[in-house]
Amino acid sequence: MPDQLTEALLPEVERWLRSHSWAAADRPVEALLAAKRAAGRAGSVSVVLPALDEEPTVGEIVRVIRRELVERIPLVDELVVVDSGSVDRTAELAAAAGARVVHRDDILPRIPTVPGKGEVLWRSLLATTGEIVCFIDADLREFDPAFVTGIVGPLLTDPGIQLVKAMYDRPLETEGAVVPAGGGRVTELVARPLLNLHWPQLAGFVQPLGGEYAARRSLLERLHFPTGYGVELGLLVDALDEVGLDALAQVDVGVRHHRHQDGQALGRMAATIYRTALERLDRTHRLKAADDLVHPHLTQFTRASRSRGFTPHTHPVTALERPPMLSVPEYRERG
Repeated sequence: MPDQLTEALLPEVERWLRSHSWAAADRPVEALLAAKRAAGRAGSVSVVLPALDEEPTVGEIVRVIRRELVERIPLVDELVVVDSGSVDRTAELAAAAGARVVHRDDILPRIPTVPGKGEVLWRSLLATTGEIVCFIDADLREFDPAFVTGIVGPLLTDPGIQLVKAMYDRPLETEGAVVPAGGGRVTELVARPLLNLHWPQLAGFVQPLGGEYAARRSLLERLHFPTGYGVELGLLVDALDEVGLDALAQVDVGVRHHRHQDGQALGRMAATIYRTALERLDRTHRLKAADDLVHPHLTQFTRASRSRGFTPHTHPVTALERPPMLSVPEYRERG
């Protein structure tokens, strides 16, 4: 992270950005393998891909992970695709590429399943055994194994780290056009404002809703899992409450290429994420917009350069309201 940070950042977040934000290249794979061997059982790694109709991409992701991180360098112990009801060849292609494929409905069958990504991630804890669990979205294109090595790295090398999120550039690629920083629309319009205002300690996360993150099983098994799109925000907020900011980290893994949702799908995602936030605000009695509960600043990020990572820019969030004009004496005197 850069040396110059805006004054409106909380001192705790500024310190965290300097000490808990890394690049994947900071931890070479060979060093991770040595740390994994030294950790024994505590260094076992399960990679989980939640998948629903991801035929175009899931096979290549599995092939890359298996070739680079299972066979060439034995960093990943378990590679599991949890299929949540695909009607295409997702399960077939994932199995052919070398993953163990488990259907969502076959995990904990006594509890009826509901639709949603969070439901799949929650059930995956019963379908895996690694002490470090790494979640990777199954719609990624041009997949780089650094998405895995980057986010499991701090967990293997630092026993104080409990959860690691990937950070990356997220271009919007639609109909042949590319907007370099146009992806992550729900992040910028909904999740980032909510986190900055109500959980300002999390303002330093570049991709709070990103689907690529890893955590210790001992943490995940203690957290609530929202069943839908709110799972990433819910887990991040609850992890902060459970283990504190210094147990959380983020790693720059480059660029994320993936399928983009249409406007109505984004609206559904935004509503779910907003409700997830409201549930946590209500649970912790933080719904009132008092000065001591709302941090009136918004921190956003731009890519400085490939070597210098992301630069934070903080802006005030104004909430000044004028009274009804009828209460203004000059207005009433006008007749």
